[in-house]
Order: sequence, then C-alpha cells, then structure tokens
Amino acid sequence: MSDHEDGQRYSVPPVERALKLLRFIAEGNSCENLSTVARELEINRTTLIRLIHTLEKNRMIEANGERSGYRLGAGLVSLGAQAMHGRDILQVCLPILKNLCKQTGMSAHLGILDGTDIIYLGRETPNSHLVSNIRVGSRLPAHGSSIGRVILAAMPDAEVRTLFADMDLERISDKVPETCDQIIDQARDDRRLGFAWSEGNFESGIGSCGAVIRDHTGWPAGGINVSGPESRFARDGSSQEIAIRNAVTDAAMQASVMLGFDPGR
Repeated sequence: MSDHEDGQRYSVPPVERALKLLRFIAEGNSCENLSTVARELEINRTTLIRLIHTLEKNRMIEANGERSGYRLGAGLVSLGAQAMHGRDILQVCLPILKNLCKQTGMSAHLGILDGTDIIYLGRETPNSHLVSNIRVGSRLPAHGSSIGRVILAAMPDAEVRTLFADMDLERISDKVPETCDQIIDQARDDRRLGFAWSEGNFESGIGSCGAVIRDHTGWPAGGINVSGPESRFARDGSSQEIAIRNAVTDAAMQASVMLGFDPGR
C-alpha cells in the first residue's frame, strides 16, 4: 500500500472538514453566508453549522465583533503561540548550522541579541585548522558582528537609536561604526542588501556573512552566519561570493519558516 493510500485510509473526515473550515477562515473569509460557504467547501450545511458551533465552543473561532461571521479565536492563537514557543530556536537551528557548515566548509554560528551585544548560542565547525575562535556563550558587540548587524537591520531605526543612545562606543576597527548615526546607516545598508557582509570588519583576516532569523510575528529572533578566511569574502561578484550569500540567506529563511515566519506576509 502506498503512503498516499495509507494516509487516505487513516484520515478522519470530520477532522479534515474542521481543518478545511479553519484554513478558509484564516484566509479572511468570514463565513457570513453559511449556504455559500457550505457549497464552496463542499460541506453539508448542517455539518457546517455543527463544526462552527464546536469550534466556537472551544474558542478556535469567535464571532466577528459587530460584523456577522467569524474569525480565528483566542484559543487557536494561544495554541499556535505554544507551538511556536516549543520550537526553540536552538533546537531548530542546530541541524541547519551543521548543514551550512558542510555546505560552505566554514564555521557556522547562531546568535541572539542581548542589549547591545550578541550572545552565541550555537556553533558548528568544519574539520579544518582554519576555524572560528567564537565559542558558545561568547559575546560580541552587535554593531560589529554580522549576526548583530542583520538583527539591527531588521529592527526599526528608532529602536536601534534608543538601544545605542548615549553609549560611548569603543573603537573596534576603521570598518566598524563609532556613532549611533553610523550604526543606523550601516543597518539601512544591510537591510537593503538582505544580509551583512564583512571583510575583516571586526577582526583582521576573518570574513563573514550573516542573515536574520525571524519568528512567527516577523520580529528578528536571532541570526545565522558563516565565517572564514577573509580571502573568501572578497566582494567581487564571483560565484564564490554568490554561493556564500545564498547559502546563508537560505539557511536563515529555513530557520525562520520553521519558527512560523510566513515569507509571503
């Protein structure tokens, strides 16, 4: 028996119909005219009324305020939030980091924002003596690291300004911003590109490329990067540059989708 036939055999029609109705409402259909909805979903009208009553009773849907019809309910939103919370970012990203490391042959890292610093939560290194000296638990200034830069780039300028307001920024290198205005300019450039690229910006001889990870609300939950010899990060439009950039941004998007982010939103 094929997987398709097996799935059909064990499928539960009432559950299928309830899911079909929930997806229909989630797409913005309010179900004002039940006869029309029943025809469109190919569900018996009496069955549709029972489904609506059951879903409403369990707070999966709710009356649409002053308008007629229904919308997704607080119970379903809560259930979704619990599911997203359970998909811990580290748990989601560890296999992605492993694959990214294998794909690029460079060290891959996961980090989150803590104040104006980045804390590294995950690390995967290749079998090579040329590996990153970043360890899990390491902290770096957000505006100087490619992971921190993409997180800042995904935040509103006003929030970035508030974060770095009145801070005395230590000089890191001539490629790293030293004022709040410069950090915002850098964030805008990174936002336009969709990634952060470093040619020895933070540490001479080391290059990196980072991309943001978004949660189910679209907010930056963290970032992923790869780092390696600066010679591999020349901005020359080469196939190597494109391959690194695509590998990192694809990995970050994969993690985002697994955390509930909708790229089409």
